[in-house]
Amino acid sequence: MLYFDRLTLRRGSKLLFEEASFTIHAGDKLGITGANGCGKSSLFGLILNQLEEDSGQLRMERGIIIAHVAQETPALPISALHYIRQGDAELTELETQLGHAESSGDGEALARLHERIAAIDGYAATARAARLMHGLGFAPGEEEYAVASFSGGWRMRLNLARALMCRSDLLLLDEPTNHLDLEAVIWLEKWLRAYTGAMLLISHDRDFLDRCVTHIGHIEQQRMNLYSGNYSAFERMRTEQLAQQQAAHEKQQSQIEHMNSYINRFKAKASKAKQAQSRIKALERMQLIAPAHVDSPFSFSFSFPGTVPNPLLRLHKTSAGYNDRMILQNISFSLLPGERIGLLGPNGAGKSTLIKLLAGELLPESGNRETAKELRIGYFAQHQLEQLHDELSPVQHLQMLDDQLSEKQARQYLGGFAFHGDIATAPVAPLSGGEKARLVLAVIVYQRPNLLLLDEPTNHLDMDMRHALCMALQDFEGAMILVSHDRHLLRTVCDELVLVANGAADPFPGDLDEYARWLLASRDDEETTTTSAQPASRKDERRNRAEQRKSLQPLRNRVKKLEAELDALHSKKSALDAQLADPDLYNGTRVDEQKKLTMDAARLTQSIDDIESQWLEAGEALEAAERSA
Repeated sequence: MLYFDRLTLRRGSKLLFEEASFTIHAGDKLGITGANGCGKSSLFGLILNQLEEDSGQLRMERGIIIAHVAQETPALPISALHYIRQGDAELTELETQLGHAESSGDGEALARLHERIAAIDGYAATARAARLMHGLGFAPGEEEYAVASFSGGWRMRLNLARALMCRSDLLLLDEPTNHLDLEAVIWLEKWLRAYTGAMLLISHDRDFLDRCVTHIGHIEQQRMNLYSGNYSAFERMRTEQLAQQQAAHEKQQSQIEHMNSYINRFKAKASKAKQAQSRIKALERMQLIAPAHVDSPFSFSFSFPGTVPNPLLRLHKTSAGYNDRMILQNISFSLLPGERIGLLGPNGAGKSTLIKLLAGELLPESGNRETAKELRIGYFAQHQLEQLHDELSPVQHLQMLDDQLSEKQARQYLGGFAFHGDIATAPVAPLSGGEKARLVLAVIVYQRPNLLLLDEPTNHLDMDMRHALCMALQDFEGAMILVSHDRHLLRTVCDELVLVANGAADPFPGDLDEYARWLLASRDDEETTTTSAQPASRKDERRNRAEQRKSLQPLRNRVKKLEAELDALHSKKSALDAQLADPDLYNGTRVDEQKKLTMDAARLTQSIDDIESQWLEAGEALEAAERSA
């Protein structure tokens, strides 16, 4: 199907990989792994004809259909269901031709087109698209929502569903789980295992790779190496190879040491000079075996948090929600030192709401939240990445926490999170999502918390950073609550599982595998019930959903109002940044103006942070309300 013949690929002047030769056959499921920036996404660009090889050749069988997930989604007015159906390009074209044939009264063309649509199961396309939406976490009734009405993360799910809708021969997926919760990840695994085409999957989720792929393509040191089996099998084989490589390296170093010793002892003696020169030449000819250098670029740990009070935090008959809509009701539990809790539950059921409540970012509507005097919370959530100060460097972010911290000390600390050289002192604005996530984690670790609240901390992190985080969390001596779709992380750092659903938070008695089986069984039951529903009841459901959607209009209006305020504030900020970028402002003659502009920028940044927090809360409240509407 795909044939790579001694292929070399560069991006600009950077060599990604060279002399890659391998074949992808029909039905192969290949996981592509390697550090960020090694060329995984560029490989996809090559296959999609967006890049050209520098040398070698990529050959592809004629006529194969390739499906991939678009990275952008226009704010289209069409329904989500219609957008997903368009993923089946042949069906879309046939339906267009059918409309023309009906208009012209061409009976022969109508018969031919209907026959082809039936042959590709086109009449079931709407039901297939609806199942994809349901599997990826969309609530019943959202099929008719306009694409433009969904937030960025949900539009990415629409793009994924559209790619799965395509009846493809080759499926390219680049980090498909980044915008999914655990429930959607489990459903996607089941779908991909049943997919009959070939697949190339880029992922840093080892459990997801283990369940979905048959081979691993690992890019390392500008080489692409293929391994049979899933990710766990790849790790075992690679460990054995590295052990053999290290043994060979150590043996060779011993030989070199022995030869050097002989040379040093006898090169000055005439009788032994010839033998010494022979050994010198042998050393020059020897191809050095590289040491097995597989150290992660990340090295950090949580310092001893000092006092860990008992209990750290307590909720007593607490209810919380948004705009008089209760998400959590009558929650009571205490967080004790050493507790490690993983939160499970459907999207919108309240996992993030519970973490916000514990963090103090959301006030309870009723009941009490009691905290110990010595409580120090380390809170990670995705919206915090956007609250980093774009104009400040990683070093300056640390110095905001500790004005006694020198630049050298900050650099040394940040090196454990792979912030080296200029990147440690440059503004954070151009950093990638993964780099910003690492910086937020670095700031949290520096503050020595005794309670960690982590809401999807692994999004955008590569395998090395996930491993380093896992190791650090295992040694953490405080309490922790974790929401994550990375089951390897949940398994290795959590001792208890709590299911958040139907307004409650109760212990889940099984493990993650049992949760996955329970979840898939529940979804199968829901689909069966939906399929067997009577037309009259569906009509009633649609009417009820329409009334519920209408009741959500005030909340939608608030989201739009906050978005308009944010746009206006960002425009002011851009104008102010342009003034601050003027070199003449710093020539010493405009000190007062410089101070005023700096203070204005700080106030404006704070206003943006406040409005963004309100917008995020309103958006989450709207999504939660829409999920249950």
